[in-house]
Amino acid sequence: MRNALFGPAMVVIMTGGTAMAQPANPTYSLNGTPGLLEMPTAQSAAQGTFALTVSYVEGFGRTTLNFQVTDRLSLSLRYGFIDLYDDPTSQTLESEFARGFDLRYRLNDETAFLPSVAIGLQDFLTPGRLGAEYVVASKTVGDNLTVTAGLGWGGLATRNGFTNPFSGLQTRPAFDVAEPEGQLTSDQWFHGDAALFGGLEYQINDKWGVKAEYSSSAYPETPFKPAIKTDSPYNLGLTYRPAEGVQLGLGYLYGNSVAVSGSLSLNANNRPGMSGRESAPAPVNVRPANDRSWDQDAAPPHALRSALATLLEREGITVTQLAISGDTARLRYINTRYRSQAQAMGRAARMMTQVMPAAIEVFTLEPEAAGIPLSATTIRRSDLEQFENRPGAAEVVYQRADFGDADLAPGLTDLPAGTPAFAWGLGPYFTLIPAASGGSVTVDAGLSLRGVYRLQPNLVLSGAIGQSLINAAKKDPVPDSTPDIQNVRTDAVYYGDDGVPVLQNLALAYYARPGRDLYGRVSGGYLEPMFGGISAELLWKPVQSRLGLGIEVNYAAQRDTDMLFGFDEYDYDTVTGHVSAYYDFGNGYHTQLDVGRYLAGDWGATLSLDREFDNGVRVGGYVTQTDMAYTDFGDGSYNKGVRVTIPQDFLTGKATQSAFATTLQTQIGDGGARLAVDGRLYDLVRDAHTADLSDTWGRFWR
Repeated sequence: MRNALFGPAMVVIMTGGTAMAQPANPTYSLNGTPGLLEMPTAQSAAQGTFALTVSYVEGFGRTTLNFQVTDRLSLSLRYGFIDLYDDPTSQTLESEFARGFDLRYRLNDETAFLPSVAIGLQDFLTPGRLGAEYVVASKTVGDNLTVTAGLGWGGLATRNGFTNPFSGLQTRPAFDVAEPEGQLTSDQWFHGDAALFGGLEYQINDKWGVKAEYSSSAYPETPFKPAIKTDSPYNLGLTYRPAEGVQLGLGYLYGNSVAVSGSLSLNANNRPGMSGRESAPAPVNVRPANDRSWDQDAAPPHALRSALATLLEREGITVTQLAISGDTARLRYINTRYRSQAQAMGRAARMMTQVMPAAIEVFTLEPEAAGIPLSATTIRRSDLEQFENRPGAAEVVYQRADFGDADLAPGLTDLPAGTPAFAWGLGPYFTLIPAASGGSVTVDAGLSLRGVYRLQPNLVLSGAIGQSLINAAKKDPVPDSTPDIQNVRTDAVYYGDDGVPVLQNLALAYYARPGRDLYGRVSGGYLEPMFGGISAELLWKPVQSRLGLGIEVNYAAQRDTDMLFGFDEYDYDTVTGHVSAYYDFGNGYHTQLDVGRYLAGDWGATLSLDREFDNGVRVGGYVTQTDMAYTDFGDGSYNKGVRVTIPQDFLTGKATQSAFATTLQTQIGDGGARLAVDGRLYDLVRDAHTADLSDTWGRFWR
């Protein structure tokens, strides 16, 4: 199949014995979703596709991150600005920061006779502001032409609308500008007048395509007051895809304006960099058929440990313990290179076959992090010898392996010889601070000098000093509009804005295993840029369970905005804490529920859902609702956001544990704000437990 990003590549769908073709990858609209110019289509990108689209037409700029969560469901987060009139009769313009979430679900696959149909909610968390709903159908004709027709409501029914065909939904509640943003507007969904829209898209060749649409959006001056004049409902456009994952667009809109756009897309299932750039693993050393001996004079235990440590150090694996009893060798180690613990286990097991005497039949592998053992995986050496080069070998070894908690009896070990106690690094940082109430988006970028000193394997001192090079924050905080609510996050833009080096964090963390299936952490110091204090956490997480339960208690004091050592500027301290439940649904879906008290003293809960792909790409969202009043929280109404993590090895193909991570929010508020503490336990331990190991066990032989 030809690459869909270079032309009209097709996928074949069998429906009722009839085969037909359908475009494998859609083009993106100015709104950053699969579509024509501004109107949506019913097409979907391939599952796991991220697309970042930037577009501009006079008076309206948009930046959208679109993610195809499943084969049918997609989500979008949009930032931008729109020029508004002060009032519908005025010609005085002001620019408003715009933000919103979109949700789309494709109901069916296209068949030889039926179009694909999708239903969508546009900007559904902001009451009335460009919010819209639609049902749309798309059908391919031949290899190059796609025809789309749809029915829209709300913002997609402001031109040539007619009475809603659905009984009981003829009236759409009026938009109230005083209503706090960020709430579900379900009382408006599919209400009010409806309007038709549609269009055509024709792919000329592998790179060029043309679009034409009839738009049902007129951007009326009331009630939204946008300074966009739509003299014509007909829009025309041109798309150009010069390389894989790149789309450029040019359009003529409204009969009076030129639009430009650019999209970058990346599929989390398809590694852009060449995979397997790490060195090939050593082959399994197969024992002679009748040899199960061990000459301890020729190969004493200390010599075996030294030889194994040397071999594994080349693999980025540090040996901390090796114990031999009977026919069993128990290895405890630190994986410093591979993102997948399964891959590190495979490398360690192969090297053990190179060193261990023939009498050793059972290998028990115990990965360690922050000085504490995480789990124990027991594998029979004969299985490695028998199945290494057979089809389905990874699955067979997984089924025959035993998984359980690590042996806690030996306790913690000293730092292994050759492992530096101190490590440091210098690199750039970039922070996007979403608009606080009445504010605007702020960018802070610069250099960060980070260091880690391990006093003991489980006692770690870490810190970072930052030098801001780009900071668009105002120098003085604005007057507090809610004096009864502490500005625990809305003053974030004023932290470190003086142009001098600042202490981003400096904390001492202690990790422990207080009992079977239990993990503990205590951290203290300058925990994050805005707060210092003490944080204590206890996690119950059996190795073979998909469920984990935790509790965390924090004492936090607000730091001065100069981000040095003081706590006097705000004179604010508080006790926060949460009870947490974690659950792994399988297939990369993880959920977390935190219930407790937040930094501003409000009580509530945070629900998170993340999708992690086998190659480590992770995308998720969270929403927090507390007892803080909407009017006190400000625009946005409650804390919510989207987070994305992209492992460096996904981009480069070279084995590393480094990753690029960011969290995107439409608005920042003081409600639902949680202390940011490095090294929380669940993310530390879950990679070595069976739910995560099973997801990436295919890497065992790599």
